[in-house]
Amino acid sequence: MMLLRDIIMQVLTLYSYLLIIYIFMSWFPNARESSFGQIIGRLVEPYLQPFRQIIPPLGMIDISPIVAILALHMARSGVFFLFNMFI
Repeated sequence: MMLLRDIIMQVLTLYSYLLIIYIFMSWFPNARESSFGQIIGRLVEPYLQPFRQIIPPLGMIDISPIVAILALHMARSGVFFLFNMFI
């Protein structure tokens, strides 16, 4: 049970790092159009899309990825709590 919890926690942590990398890629020209950027985009855009539909951009700043990372962190904390409750 602990192994499953650790695997889920690591996957969620890795996904949050991918989100952060994807956010930073928007600061560099043509980074998202590279093959590496397209791979990360295919992984994170389906998760970011619902947040972008709910949260409008503030001028030129899109805060939906920040909210998405916070939601992922809360999900990570929830998984940790649930697994510790059953152990």
